[in-house]
Amino acid sequence: MQKTKKSIAKRFKLTGSGKLIRRSPGMRHHLHQKSAKQKRSLSRDKSVSPGRQADLMRGLPHGL
Repeated sequence: MQKTKKSIAKRFKLTGSGKLIRRSPGMRHHLHQKSAKQKRSLSRDKSVSPGRQADLMRGLPHGL
């Protein structure tokens, strides 16, 4: 029986349609020099590209 990769389970969320959602990098520090538009864009969750999603789903054999 394959175990769930906890590093994947902590970083991604599964949508109702079965797609993976990820956080955007770049919101930890140096925020004073980023524009409001850039910070607003980075605060939104992004979907994982289909090619990368197949690899990640292998680490989640039982879903999330």
